Amino acid sequence: MARNRRRKNKIEIPSKYILLIISIICIIMMIISYTADIFSGPLKAISSYTVVPFQRGIETAGSWLFNRTEDIKHLNELTVKVEELQSQVDELTIKNNKLMQDKYELSELRQLFKLSENYEEYDTIGARIIGKDTGNWFQTFLIDKGSNDGISVDMNVMAGSGLVGIVTEVGPNWATVNSIINDDANVSGMIQSTSDTLIVEGSLELMNKGIIKFSQLEDTEDVVKVGDQIVTSYISNKYLPGISIGYVTEINLDSNNLTKSGYLTPVVDFKHLSTVLVVTELKQQKE
Repeated sequence: MARNRRRKNKIEIPSKYILLIISIICIIMMIISYTADIFSGPLKAISSYTVVPFQRGIETAGSWLFNRTEDIKHLNELTVKVEELQSQVDELTIKNNKLMQDKYELSELRQLFKLSENYEEYDTIGARIIGKDTGNWFQTFLIDKGSNDGISVDMNVMAGSGLVGIVTEVGPNWATVNSIINDDANVSGMIQSTSDTLIVEGSLELMNKGIIKFSQLEDTEDVVKVGDQIVTSYISNKYLPGISIGYVTEINLDSNNLTKSGYLTPVVDFKHLSTVLVVTELKQQKE
């Protein structure tokens, strides 16, 4: 308790008074220093013990303050330079990202151009994907072309090296595409080398393994092999013939001993689509 009282009774001098006292001492020392040059003797001796050390202290403090001021000035200059450099880095990063995007889009456009050359018998138009269903796969998505661009329902859609799906709904400047990997998709296909027909069945579950199922293959002579190409068939009522779907990866004989089923690897990367090619003619128009 006694200690607490001593602390409470302790006199605290405000900082403004301390500054005033220091200023008065400085003035007195300056006067003594000035008069020490006029008068000799004891006063000069006293000044040598009091004023001179004080002057040295002031010089040291002033030098320290000057150095700190220069350091702060230099630090501020460095901060400005760092901010300028960071701004340049940000600008270059944006430009680099834009160049990478342009490079990626150019690569895709080249693929579409090559694809259109491979199917030059069909009239096509390029379109960008502007929306898709949730999930990793492009099973259903929107494109930025519609009836104003000549798009209509049942038009075939391609990308990469082959078939993506078919247009199911159309607006003035948009269209919905249902891809062949969707659970409700069924495509009439055939083995390109033998013309044996089959049905390609969409399945998102199987696409997680990177494959698509096919069934109802009539291969009585056992000539179909792993690696054979599967394309859209001539008997399909919606899909134009000869568009690549994928390559056989597995063949199994069905329990009826008459037909075969198996799996194929699609030629399209259904996880990374951004542009597609729409065939602007219908199967009915080709017949």
